[in-house]
Amino acid sequence: MKNMQNEKVWFITGSSRGFGKIWTEAALKRGDKVAATARNINSIAALKETYGDNVLTLEVDVTNANQVQSAIKEAHEYFGRLDVVFNNAGYSLVGTIEESHTDEIKAMYETNIMGSINVIQAALPILRTQGNGHILGTSSAVGIYSNPLIGYYCSSKFAYEAIYDSLSKEVAQFGIKVTMIEPGAYNTEFGSADSLKMASKNLGVYDELKNNLMQNLQTLERGNPTATPDAIFAVVDAENPPLRLLLGKNDLPYIKKIYAERIKEWEAWKTVSDAAQG
Repeated sequence: MKNMQNEKVWFITGSSRGFGKIWTEAALKRGDKVAATARNINSIAALKETYGDNVLTLEVDVTNANQVQSAIKEAHEYFGRLDVVFNNAGYSLVGTIEESHTDEIKAMYETNIMGSINVIQAALPILRTQGNGHILGTSSAVGIYSNPLIGYYCSSKFAYEAIYDSLSKEVAQFGIKVTMIEPGAYNTEFGSADSLKMASKNLGVYDELKNNLMQNLQTLERGNPTATPDAIFAVVDAENPPLRLLLGKNDLPYIKKIYAERIKEWEAWKTVSDAAQG
């Protein structure tokens, strides 16, 4: 059990599966307290049986701003403070840019982007009053580069990165820290029906691209999600945590290559860009 002085109080969305479940249980096992949330409270009921008063289980649909507000308030009243507010709820839409329906895209944005904003806006008044706190969010390595077939999911993480980047600059004055967690490929439940939705339209013209990508995915090296809690704890326990933390070893070399290619292209067109200054 941790020393009470070092004990942290977490509010975590998407606690029922994948990284959210792993990180929720890891925080509780190390002696922290957690307000664990999920769209279906039955999916996290076992936490209460195991961890008793150290966990508060709440039914929360992050797209419902009023429900989020009530949950944040209840968690704060129950534990007396909030140290770590962790936006983890989200899912991926699989489909080409042409095939994905606007309703499907909007629904994903409502969860991935607006849901996160709902949590941030509900928690900030509490964290500002405290004069401290740490807002974390599960972004992705594909918030830095984009892949075919998940372009809209990537775009939601690009937006996530921009929001958290701005947020970090706005709330530093109040003693609030901000970190984006950027996992690469992991063996989680992210491929389940709850975490991944397929676009309803299939034109057929992208079948070869899809087949090639699926074959490549079969050979992709995936990380062990149970190896990640120590990285999360290193961030929340740090005096000066990073704004961005990649999870896994495979993405940084690829990101370096992508940034080098972007700079090379900008520089190749520099004369045209400069002339446009007027």
